[in-house]
Amino acid sequence: MAASNQGDDDGMVSGINVTPLVDVCLVLLIIFMVTAKWINAQSMPLDLPKAANGQDVQLIFGLELHANGETVVDGKKVPSDDAILPLAREAQAKNPDLRAVIRADTTVQHGRVIRALDLLKQAGVSKIAFGVTPVPAEGAGAPGAPPAGPLPAPIPINK
Repeated sequence: MAASNQGDDDGMVSGINVTPLVDVCLVLLIIFMVTAKWINAQSMPLDLPKAANGQDVQLIFGLELHANGETVVDGKKVPSDDAILPLAREAQAKNPDLRAVIRADTTVQHGRVIRALDLLKQAGVSKIAFGVTPVPAEGAGAPGAPPAGPLPAPIPINK
C-alpha cells in the first residue's frame, strides 16, 4: 500500500504565504518615508546667491579656507576657524537676510569645510553658498564635452 501524507505535519511545504512578507515590507516603507522627511528637515539648506540687480544689493559674509590653514573672513585674516562663530553672529545680528559664501581651496580637508558650515549654522546663518571657479562651456572641463585632442584608436577585440 502506498503511504499517505494527509495527516503528516513533517511533510514538505508546497506553498509559501507571502502576506506577512508584504505586511513587513509596507511597514518598512512607511518607516523609511517618515524618517526621510525628518532627516531632510534637519539638514543644512544651501542657497546659492542670485545675481544682484541695480536696486538690490545682497550683503555677503565671505569666508575663505586656504590650504595652508589660514582662514579669511570678509577679507580679514582670523587666527583660527573658531573665530568664525562670533563674526558670523555679529553679521547675522546686523542683517537677518545675510548670505554666506564659503570659498575653500580644493585641497582643504572635508572636515574643515563641514566645521565652517556648522559654525555658520550655529550663528543662525541659513543661506549658504559655495564659491567656485566657473568652467567654460566649451572645452575639456565642460560636462558632456568631448575630451580635447584626437580620440584614441579603438582597441581590437580578438574572438
